[in-house]
Amino acid sequence: MRDELSVLSAFLVVAEERSFTKAAKQLNISTSGLSHAIRRLEEQIGVRLLTRTTRSVSPTDAGEQLLAHLRPALADIRATLTNLSGLQTKPVGRVRLLCPRLAAKTVLAPGLGRFARDYPDVELDITTDDSRVDLVSAGFDAGIQFGEYIAQDMVAVRVSPDLRPAIVGAPAYFALHAKPTAPRDVLQHRCIGFRHRGESKYRWEFDKGDQSLAISVSGSLNVDDLDLVIQAALDGAGLAWVAEDRIVQHLATGALVRVLEDWCPPFPGFFLYYPSRKQQPAALAAVIDTFRFTN
Repeated sequence: MRDELSVLSAFLVVAEERSFTKAAKQLNISTSGLSHAIRRLEEQIGVRLLTRTTRSVSPTDAGEQLLAHLRPALADIRATLTNLSGLQTKPVGRVRLLCPRLAAKTVLAPGLGRFARDYPDVELDITTDDSRVDLVSAGFDAGIQFGEYIAQDMVAVRVSPDLRPAIVGAPAYFALHAKPTAPRDVLQHRCIGFRHRGESKYRWEFDKGDQSLAISVSGSLNVDDLDLVIQAALDGAGLAWVAEDRIVQHLATGALVRVLEDWCPPFPGFFLYYPSRKQQPAALAAVIDTFRFTN
């Protein structure tokens, strides 16, 4: 009975029951403890709220004024708590999701229509941002990112298969330039640079067995959009480092030619991550179930 809201709730019960004994039984506390708590409340605000006799209890004028405001206020609080409790069992409310643009296109876009149909009471609020933002401080419920960038204290759920990089160029480009046979050969080529918004240009990564290289390539074209990277490569502007799944059709038709394939093994793809498993809202669980990757 120490916190203020509990004491106010107890006062309401006493006033409605017109009895400390009945109210104490309903609240499952001692009559003396309840009487002491109400008396402390009266001392705190400086006015008597209840008139007590050996036979009855009734609100004073000040008590009636408090009751007039207390009843709707407590009703609103109880309704809010009930609604919040419902978030655990029924997918309703808002889920704020942060993801890079590539994940929005490859992970989210194919399932957004199904999610909207299956969960009409969930507002999925998606922000695309290629920079690595702190999820909690920025006010997001969950994010999507490459596994290597996710902090160990986060819960991570796979939402894409492994991805594989590809170094590619157009036949017209290779008609004028010899194909690279080793990673450092790309330093002699015009390379299409890519940078995440607000970050430095991406260094091309190569792995083969126990060898790993990260090379800062050079070229006259630097962009922050992967679609532009692919289009520039198709137009013969130079070599490009892209995800294999984005150019499958161009490889099949021969519009792009792959090089250094043995230096480009698969790497873990995208994961949906969030801070805790405890008290997980049903709306977030619905997002996870919809976009979870299964073989």
